[in-house]
Amino acid sequence: MWVPVAGLPPRLTLSASSGAGRFCIWRSGAARWKDVPARNRRGLADFQPQLLPGQDFRELPSRRSKCGLESKRYLTSPRLAETVVQFLLKEDDPCKLILECNPGPGVLTQALIQGGARVIALESDKTFIPHLESLGKKLDGKLHVVHCDFFKLDPRSFGAVKPTVDSRVLLRDLAIETLPWSKGIPLKVVGVFPAKNEKKMIWKFLHDIYSCTSLYRYGRVELNFFMKETDCQKITAGPQSGSLYQALSVLWQVACEVRLLHREPWSSFDKYTGGGQLEKPECRESLEQQTQQNLCFTQFTPRRNLFTQNLTPVNYDVFFHMLKHCFLKRNAKLIHQLHSLSTVDAVDILKKIKQKRTTKVTDMYPSDFKRLFEAIERSKDYSCKWLYDDFMEDVIV
Repeated sequence: MWVPVAGLPPRLTLSASSGAGRFCIWRSGAARWKDVPARNRRGLADFQPQLLPGQDFRELPSRRSKCGLESKRYLTSPRLAETVVQFLLKEDDPCKLILECNPGPGVLTQALIQGGARVIALESDKTFIPHLESLGKKLDGKLHVVHCDFFKLDPRSFGAVKPTVDSRVLLRDLAIETLPWSKGIPLKVVGVFPAKNEKKMIWKFLHDIYSCTSLYRYGRVELNFFMKETDCQKITAGPQSGSLYQALSVLWQVACEVRLLHREPWSSFDKYTGGGQLEKPECRESLEQQTQQNLCFTQFTPRRNLFTQNLTPVNYDVFFHMLKHCFLKRNAKLIHQLHSLSTVDAVDILKKIKQKRTTKVTDMYPSDFKRLFEAIERSKDYSCKWLYDDFMEDVIV
C-alpha cells in the first residue's frame, strides 16, 4: 500500500507509478501480506499455487525467420546430447518429466527418451513438427509434441508479445500435476536460450519464480539452459567478481541453486532459419560468433527455503527494488544506501545482520542481502518502512 506524500495520489503497486523523481513512502510488506491465507504465511512450506481458468490452447502459426539474429540454434550433436542426458537423468532423481524447448531435429529428444524420460517437446518451427510426431509414434507414447513457442509463454508485458501461450491451459491439457513448494521438482525444462532475447528471458524467469506465476504455479520447476558465457558469469558472480557482481547475481543465487554443468563451443550447435533449413555459412555473422563465446549449460533449481515469513510472492518486488537501488552505487557504503532506501534505523539494522558501518554494497553476499531485507521487514517500530523513487522503476541492471 502506498502512503501519498505532498499531495500525490495513492499508489497500489510499484508498476502503477509514473513519471520521474517522485518520492513515495511504502508501508511494510506485511500490510499486503495480511490477506494471504494463513496456511501460506508460515514460510510458504506448504505453498501450493492455485490454477486459474484460461483460454483454450490453440496451435499457433510460426513466423518465417530471416537469416541472422532471428535464426535458432539447435542441439544436433549426439555426443553433446548424451552429456546433457547424464546431467538431467540421474538414477536417484525421481523427476523424469522433461519439457524440451525447440528440439528441432530431435537429437536430444531421442537421447532423453532412451535414457528413461517422458518428453514434452515444444517446437516453434512447424517444419520440424512432422518429423517429431513421427519420432513420437516410434517411442511408445513417451513423446508429446506441441507446436508453440516456449519463449512466448505467459508474457509479462501483456499485449506486447503476440501470439501468446497460456501455461495454465498448456500444462492442464498435458495433465501436469502441481506440487507444493516444499516437495520435489514437478518437471525439468531444457533448451537453448534465444540469442536475441536472452536477457529479457533471464529477467522474466526471475519474476516468474519470485511471484510463483507461469510454470511456477506448478512448483519448483528446474531450468536447464545453454546460455551465453557472459550472462552465466554475471549470474554466478560473487563479491570478489568485480563488476560482474550485480543485482542479477543476487536475485538468482537467492532464488536458486545455480550450477554451471558444462561449457560447449558455439560450433557444436547448428543454426536453422525459420523454414527448418540449415543456415549457410556466409549467413552466420551474428555477434555471438564474432566473439567466439562458449555456451554454458546452466542448471537453476529453486530453493525450498526461498520464501519466508518476510520474503513472499506478495512483497518480492520490494526486494527487487532494494537490490537495484543498492547496486546503483556499487562502491558506496551500505549504510548510506539504506538511509535513502528505508525509514528504519540503518545502524540498528546493520547490527541485526552483523554488518559494520564500513561495509560496502559489494562486500555483501546474496544471503546477506536476503537477511537485510527480512530484517527491515521485521521492524515493528515503523509503519512505513520503504522509500521509493519512481526513477528506479525503469532502471535495468
